[in-house]
Amino acid sequence: MTATPDEIQHRRNAAIDAIRRVHGTAADEDGVTLFVSHHLDELGDEFWLKHCGVARPEPAQVLDILVLQSHWSEEDDEGIDTFDFTLPDDVTNYVISVEFDDSGNVCGVSMES
Repeated sequence: MTATPDEIQHRRNAAIDAIRRVHGTAADEDGVTLFVSHHLDELGDEFWLKHCGVARPEPAQVLDILVLQSHWSEEDDEGIDTFDFTLPDDVTNYVISVEFDDSGNVCGVSMES
């Protein structure tokens, strides 16, 4: 599939929706849920105040500030098979990766480093 601006935006939105859906589920305890809880514990009040307006945000607020770090595929650095999201200001090496199948449907969400 071609990486048009519209398709990139469509997949970005689908990826964010998938991240929100899996957060807090039993099947995701080592993915998005761990990403959020880890960073809530590790990052200081100053970071959260700057980006969320509170010293201890709710998990949904953490998900609200995720930024798209990259999208890629095994064949192409500009591909659209995998979208990686992280926190702003380069505060972590961890990403939430959302994978798409050949039809453009989300087929996996995981935390990677």
